[in-house]
Amino acid sequence: MTMPRRVFALLFTAWLVVLNAAQTAEPVTLYVAPNGKDTWRGTRKAPGFLRVNGPLASLQGARDAIRRLKARGPLTRPVVVRVLGGTYRMSEPFILTPEDSGTTNCPITYIADGDEKPVFGGGCVIAGWRKNDKGFWTTTIPEVQSGQWYFRSLFINGQRRQRARTPNEGYFQVTDNPPPAAAAKTAKQAAGQTEFHFRPGDIKNWDNLNDVEVIIYHAWATTRHLLRSVDTQANTVRFGGATQWPLLKWGKNRYIIENAPDALDKPGEWYLDRRTGVLSYIPMPGEDLEKAVVEAPVLTELVRVQGDADAGKFVEHVTLSGLAFTCADWTIGPEGHNYRQAAPEAKPAIALSGARRCSLEKLEIAHVGGYGVGFGHGCQSNRLEQCHVHDLGAGGVLIGEINLPKEERARASHNTVANCFIHDGGHVYATAVGVWVGKSSYNAIQHNEISDFFYTGISVGWSWGYQPSSAHHNLIEYNHVHHLGFGVLSDMGGIYTLGISPGTQIRNNSFHHVDSFSYGGWGIYTDEGSQGILIENNLAYRTKDGNFHQHYGKDNIVRNNVLAFSREKQVARTRNEPHRSFVFERNIVYFNEGVLLGSNWAGEPGAYELDYNVYWDSAGRPINFAGATLEKWQAQSQDRHSIVADPLFVNAEKDDFRLRPDSPAFALGFKPIDMTSIGLVGPREWTELPKSVQRTWIESPRKAKE
Repeated sequence: MTMPRRVFALLFTAWLVVLNAAQTAEPVTLYVAPNGKDTWRGTRKAPGFLRVNGPLASLQGARDAIRRLKARGPLTRPVVVRVLGGTYRMSEPFILTPEDSGTTNCPITYIADGDEKPVFGGGCVIAGWRKNDKGFWTTTIPEVQSGQWYFRSLFINGQRRQRARTPNEGYFQVTDNPPPAAAAKTAKQAAGQTEFHFRPGDIKNWDNLNDVEVIIYHAWATTRHLLRSVDTQANTVRFGGATQWPLLKWGKNRYIIENAPDALDKPGEWYLDRRTGVLSYIPMPGEDLEKAVVEAPVLTELVRVQGDADAGKFVEHVTLSGLAFTCADWTIGPEGHNYRQAAPEAKPAIALSGARRCSLEKLEIAHVGGYGVGFGHGCQSNRLEQCHVHDLGAGGVLIGEINLPKEERARASHNTVANCFIHDGGHVYATAVGVWVGKSSYNAIQHNEISDFFYTGISVGWSWGYQPSSAHHNLIEYNHVHHLGFGVLSDMGGIYTLGISPGTQIRNNSFHHVDSFSYGGWGIYTDEGSQGILIENNLAYRTKDGNFHQHYGKDNIVRNNVLAFSREKQVARTRNEPHRSFVFERNIVYFNEGVLLGSNWAGEPGAYELDYNVYWDSAGRPINFAGATLEKWQAQSQDRHSIVADPLFVNAEKDDFRLRPDSPAFALGFKPIDMTSIGLVGPREWTELPKSVQRTWIESPRKAKE
């Protein structure tokens, strides 16, 4: 039976009226305040005269109030939880599950009220300090002494302090003879070792040996281990968990020791004795712990958005806005941390799984032990926008997973990280990166500023070689990525790609000041099997090893970029393969030291294509094209239309790479790069940055002290 058109029209009109009413209706408003109570209804901003109603005391209280509201029937209006300013001490993570979802027309928002600044902290204030005759400050923590609590991070007046470490500057070195018998026995750990020889005096048989940690630096990663035994006669140390890689594979491994009692010898260092519960600290100049706010974390995770993507149950249409989440710790088990490159296993302080169409806006996420935010299993169409993510044990943002789920709905995709300031990471896991995109597609990383990490700024892909594509159509644009490496790790870049990546674009970014320990301080780095990537309109400059380097890959397009002032090689290509590795066209390469083309430029015709480029050595040296003059190089069908000429930058020495109107690059088809639109955009009211942190640093505030 067909519905009459008139009846259908009336029903459709009625549905539109209901839909419009839901979109325009006044939201249900709840309040949260430090002086609130979760037993109140939360509908008043301040307690009433009779004190039977007033604001709620926590985000959990507001969440539970919304659950009670939804129990009466589906939401017909949006819900807004307004959070008043102040400090909220968290004893457990804030958890959202599918029952806490909003809808398209009735979203749920947890937002700072007006200009208020609510801070949700996972730490505990430590008091009772006394100054001893050595100038140290000490206090006894009964919960530590009784075994109820132990922490590995300490923050004073919102600044991270260094756990007692030796040496204070630089590193110890593994000697040349790790015992062959120390190789791990299981297949899983066959590559690694569980002991090494050290130089006399570097490691001692400390009383708290099982709490002492050794952090070993490998080429592109670090491993962290608890000590098990020390033989000071044979100068051999044994530790829990095998290293992921053989020691001495890339030269003498460096290492440091943390949490040894006699390593407490420098201002800003602290040591916690698990047996006595005594916390000792050497103050910084002018620091008075009787007046300072000293916090240690009790949580490792602050927010968990927990859907079930495999079952098709998602957390949807929820927004957190204008809130600060701070103070989270990290843990270590008997086997230590043997995390791989980029440390994607490190726990995020704000962890999402099975989340769709959720937003994190104008948040501050700081002083945490792992990553700041993780969009994990089944996270789709979520946004992280205008957030300040800093002081991180690991990196800034994780998107996707190490392994690709079989079901499409369980795969992370279509997420956006935009206009965020992500900096000052790697305090626990030096191998962590600013933004990591694993086996995940259709994500956008836009207009962010990323700096002060010991490893890579942005990492995309995570399939080695030419495996089937699991990360494609990712967009990385208008990001300002700078001051990375600091000579701590190797094999790194401003941006680092892996695997077959059709549709992925890297455009209109600025990558600069990238400095590795040994090899591999690159600006743009296409590593193993990178394929089908468009690299266009980027700036890459002042790197150690090269501004563009392709280890091996296929059919990448490197077009209309400015590459300047690498200290060693400007453009490098490593592995020769029986296909076209990349097209390099309409680029400007400007340098005054090192060589133009480095590494391996062998191969049959068509193995790579270079043309319409401008090359200039401002030191006045003749340019060598992989052992040939320009004429001989052109006779090999390379750079037939390219020129050696000054591109006429406005002021290259001061990194002003705008072109003068008479630049010869224009005749070759080079298009000006709009540098004003790179990095953070819009007003800065969303984050208050200290005066020492500026958008465009000439030198990074972080010292290469590691």
